[in-house]
Amino acid sequence: MRFTSKSEKKYWYYTLVVLIGIIGSIFLGRPLIDALPQHFASMGFAAVLWSVLGIIVLHGLVTKKHILEIALWIGIFSVYFLIVLRMTSEEERSHMIEFSILAICIYAALKERHQHAVLKYHPAIIAFAISVIIGALDEFIQLFVPGRVFDWIDIGFNSFAAFFAIAASTALSWVRSKLIKAF
Repeated sequence: MRFTSKSEKKYWYYTLVVLIGIIGSIFLGRPLIDALPQHFASMGFAAVLWSVLGIIVLHGLVTKKHILEIALWIGIFSVYFLIVLRMTSEEERSHMIEFSILAICIYAALKERHQHAVLKYHPAIIAFAISVIIGALDEFIQLFVPGRVFDWIDIGFNSFAAFFAIAASTALSWVRSKLIKAF
């Protein structure tokens, strides 16, 4: 594949790293969780969640943001936080984070490609489709891994996470391009 820019290349590399993490967790996730004390997995998840929040806040401090964009960021984070709080297992929570990050990386790469007129279709739709396919493949691989199971519900979580992340990113882009210019 020929990259249209350095940014697109960077986003595809980020996608690859996230994908390796997701696939690696199929083989290493359960043995690692089983080897650690029970509360360590919850603490680890909380650390990741706070790290993501820290990155978002740092990004907001480094770049000049309009009050509407800040309000939307707070709203998106609040919705994510409430969804994660309502989930009953670490697996569900990890699906939400993993596939949100994966979808955002794919979407960013495709958006960059679209801006250079190489991609004809809307990047959000293609990013969602790719994310759903990867989520289904993730579950399919688990059919062949001892101690893991194929679960349609997990495909649903993966798809929901991808949809929500892409929708949030699209909303942020819309606010930046339309509403902020109006103020």
